[in-house]
Amino acid sequence: MSTTAAVRSAKEFLYVWEGKDRQGRIQRGEMRAGSENIVNASLRRQGILVTKLKKRKVGGGRSIKSKDLTTFTRQLATMLRAGVPLLQSFDIVARSHPNPSMARLVTDIRNDVETGTSLSAAFRKYPKYFDHLYCNLVEAGEEAGMLELILDRLATYQEKTLAIKGKIKSALTYPIAVMIVAMIVVTIIMLFVVPTFKDVFAQFGAQLPGPTLIVIAMSNFFVHYWYVMGAILILGGYFGYQSWRRSERVQEFVDRALLRLPVFGQLVLKGALARWTRTLSTMFGAGVPLVEALDSVAGASGNIVFQRATEKIQQEVSTGTSLTLSMQNSRVFPPLVLQMASIGEESGSLDSMLGKVADIYEAEVDELVKALSSLLEPIIIVVLGILIGGLVIAMYLPIFNLGKVVG
Repeated sequence: MSTTAAVRSAKEFLYVWEGKDRQGRIQRGEMRAGSENIVNASLRRQGILVTKLKKRKVGGGRSIKSKDLTTFTRQLATMLRAGVPLLQSFDIVARSHPNPSMARLVTDIRNDVETGTSLSAAFRKYPKYFDHLYCNLVEAGEEAGMLELILDRLATYQEKTLAIKGKIKSALTYPIAVMIVAMIVVTIIMLFVVPTFKDVFAQFGAQLPGPTLIVIAMSNFFVHYWYVMGAILILGGYFGYQSWRRSERVQEFVDRALLRLPVFGQLVLKGALARWTRTLSTMFGAGVPLVEALDSVAGASGNIVFQRATEKIQQEVSTGTSLTLSMQNSRVFPPLVLQMASIGEESGSLDSMLGKVADIYEAEVDELVKALSSLLEPIIIVVLGILIGGLVIAMYLPIFNLGKVVG
């Protein structure tokens, strides 16, 4: 085990230090280490005489989300554009970030950069958080000497991608949540409410209406086999999820099915097109060669159908075929995207044209989410009314005839 790994496996502390460099200037920063001696030795090698040193135990913190990475990129881009040195920018972000997990990640990257590692190479050590697209853009910015501009574009790209994902999730979350609540309510009625009514009706010995008999039969099935149904749902969901994770065929089947859904299919399609065009626009605008950019774009749409199409496009472009013709051969892009890509290739402004396409589809996704929200509310109310109301009416039908039975 290496020294670094040994230190990280031991109990760690986050040290906040203050000291003077060789010119007598006051420097401040943070460092993760297992003891104060390690911090002092490390700073001494950098020519810094420590005057203050405080430690606090590194907290667990919540997991790092896409929003944390987006905020980090925007803060880093803003500080670099303002002329703040890179290492100092990392220190500021680490100290101000509310998530300890993200602060530790930023500190680790900062330490790598301080030892002479390039920023893109430091990011590549954490592929869980920084994908190929992110690292390739940062590398292109370092090589071109315009890192702050690339980080700004990258932050904008992340913000727009995060926004489009959020809108799609919000459109899908509401009906799913309502259906889950409806299933829970129906289960409670079947397991606890209907059996109570059944015992009451049995005391009168009257002939029950057909709808009531059907509901009672369903309740009996629930009561006797609820554990079997629950096991089937849990195991089915688990194995279905594992199959989706491990099998590309299952992923492709699910993604194609999503694209063919009556209303939600358009939402998924336009969201995928917005992310695909936005990613390629950002990569190409940063100076990344087209073939290399397509390699990063393949998984950016979040849909395996577009991923396979992008891989095919990359192969054709690498053999000399134009981007527009390759996209047309894939048969997954609508005429608007093809036409704008063709104009961009002919005019030499491909990144600008694709960016405009992304703007169009992002606006359409926004409008579609608003329309779906307005449309789904009455539909869900009607469905729940029929479902819950039907059960209630079926159980109250005998009570309506109770007077006749008693008389």
